[in-house]
This record gives sequence, structure tokens and C-alpha cells, in this order.
Amino acid sequence: MKKILLSIAALLVSIGGFSQQATPSFWDDPIGHPLAPLYGLGALIFILLVLVTTVSVVLLRSFNALVEQTLKEKAKALGIPYVPQPSPWERLMQKLNASVPVEQEKDIDLGHSYDGIRELDNHLPPWWKWLFYATIVWSVVYLVVYHISSNLPLSHDEYQDEIAAADIEKKKFLASQPQLAIDLDKLEYNADAEILARGEKIYTVNCVPCHRNDGGGNTIGPNLTDVYWIHGGTVKNVFATVNNGFVEKGMPAWGKTMSQADVRDVTFFVLSLQGTKPADAKAPQGEPVEQPVIQKTDSLKSEASL
Repeated sequence: MKKILLSIAALLVSIGGFSQQATPSFWDDPIGHPLAPLYGLGALIFILLVLVTTVSVVLLRSFNALVEQTLKEKAKALGIPYVPQPSPWERLMQKLNASVPVEQEKDIDLGHSYDGIRELDNHLPPWWKWLFYATIVWSVVYLVVYHISSNLPLSHDEYQDEIAAADIEKKKFLASQPQLAIDLDKLEYNADAEILARGEKIYTVNCVPCHRNDGGGNTIGPNLTDVYWIHGGTVKNVFATVNNGFVEKGMPAWGKTMSQADVRDVTFFVLSLQGTKPADAKAPQGEPVEQPVIQKTDSLKSEASL
């Protein structure tokens, strides 16, 4: 049995690895797709199951009809009325619900009548009782396992364990990645096209909700295209603002979730927005920074200053 399970697991792994290497989707080339035989086998098995189920239902109906006809003839020969026998499904429902037939309701009539509505001594269905008893048993098991013996962690503890495990994995990942050290004292704006392209991607994912696509600002974030700055408009000031944030004003400390290189790239992209003058930009906030700090390259449309 163990060998069979290992063989199935190896087959699934090989199929998964092979499918990852196949670039075209199934619908691009259904016949030439590497998983086409597997899909065909699955479709064939499904069709066979449908056919077997259909034939079984038809045969069962025919058998029940023959049995019913035989019982009718037997009852006629004995001179007694024929009473249809309940089907297996009806018998199962009767056991699960323990309902009393209408013709036997007089046996459970309590003799009380309210506006023509009679009170019957009906009991709860057995399935309902079984479910209720199961919840009692489960509550005892839950109490013992989770609260008394502490064999399994509670949801809160499990969440904290997952957070701790994720933090360890994050630290391992960050440790395996080369980190670019940013010397803030020597940081100078660079309009390199690759840096600005990376910064634009980071800006689009993280900054657009507060500052708009064009940097014009909205209800939360200020306008990033004018010469007015709340926390300073030099490269160092903007880098520190992005890196450390101002949580009380709604600005997250992106340095906690971004690498220093990403903070630098998005800082340079923000500074590249200077002088773009988007439509319906937010009114100026903060103090103007008069001295020019950015000299843009020819790849950018204009030269702007803070």
C-alpha cells in the first residue's frame, strides 16, 4: 500500500513539474497538450460513470415495477386490497423523521384544539436528536482537547504561531537577499531610467491610493508635483519621509516592508514628478522649497526645481 501511495505521489509531482514547463494552455492546443491523455481518461471515466448510473436507475425502476405488478396480482388472487410498499428512500426518511402517518394522528391527539388547530404529541425527529447529542459530545471533546489538556492550540495561539513562523521565513528570505546600503548623507537624485521605472512600479502599487497616478494628491495624500513640501523637499527629506513615515498623518513607514533600494527608487520617482502639473491637482500644502535640487536628464520632458 505504501509503495502504491508513493507511486501516485511521484506521478502527481512529475505531472505538476511537466505542466509547469508547458507554456501553451490546454485550449491553445488540446490534442498536443501534454496532459491531453490524462484529461481524456478523466472524461472517459466520467462518461462511464454517467452511463452506469443511468442503466442502474433504469434497471432498478424496471425491477420495482415487476415486483409491484407481482404483488398486485398476488393480492388480487387472495382477494385482499393491494397496499403499496414504501420505497427504500421512503423507509429511510420514515426512520430519520419518525413521522406519524395522517391516518394514525388520532393516536397522538392530546385533545386540545385552538381555533381548529389540534395539538399532537409529535416528537423531535431522530436525526435532530442525533445531531444534538453529537454537539454535546463534540463540546466535551473540544473542552478537553483545547482547554484542559491543551493538546491543540486555540485559534488565537495558532494565529500567533503562524505569524511567528512567517516572520522567521521573512527574515530568512531577507537574509538571503543582497541588501543595498543607502548612505543618506551621500544620497543624490539620479534620473536613471531604470531606477525611475522601478520606482514607478512601486509607486503604482503602494502610493496611488493616496497620491493618485499622476501625483496630484487626494483627500489623504498631498500634491507631489508642486514646490510645496510638508516635511521638506530635498532628496534626503523625501527619502526619510518614505522610509520612516508619519503614521499620525496617514503616511506608512514603508522602510519596514520595502528594501532600502526600493525606498530610494520610489523617492527618485516622486521627485521626477516635479513640474508635471497634473489636472485638478490638490492645493499646495507645507512650505515651498525654492532651491533647485533636481536636474533631469534628456529622457524626461522638462527640468524642474523644488
